[in-house]
Amino acid sequence: MNKTKAVYRQRERRRWRVRKSIRGTADRPRLSVFRSHKHIGCQVIDDAAGKTLLAVATVDKDTRGELKYGGNKKAAEAVGRKLAEKALAAGITKVKFDRGNYKYHGRVAALADAARAAGLTF
Repeated sequence: MNKTKAVYRQRERRRWRVRKSIRGTADRPRLSVFRSHKHIGCQVIDDAAGKTLLAVATVDKDTRGELKYGGNKKAAEAVGRKLAEKALAAGITKVKFDRGNYKYHGRVAALADAARAAGLTF
């Protein structure tokens, strides 16, 4: 098996393992993280209703203007802070953190720490 397939399988298993125990509800929605090489984004999702309550990413117009590059820790911290501000304004204080198939390291950890520091409870 080549390395690309092995990494994909490893990520797929990790995603299944993480997501099988995390379900967002109306009082405690799921904070899902998406990470690519150039950008990072996250959404707050109510799985019971099947609705995305709010989302923030480095590709958004308001976020893009204040960042030079969207694929580093600084951008992840900015997205985490902005998400926490929007969530608190919408009355959401507690979330379940869903890192998806990404390790809790680097940009994903920076986003989570910034959201916690800005007032969200995981």
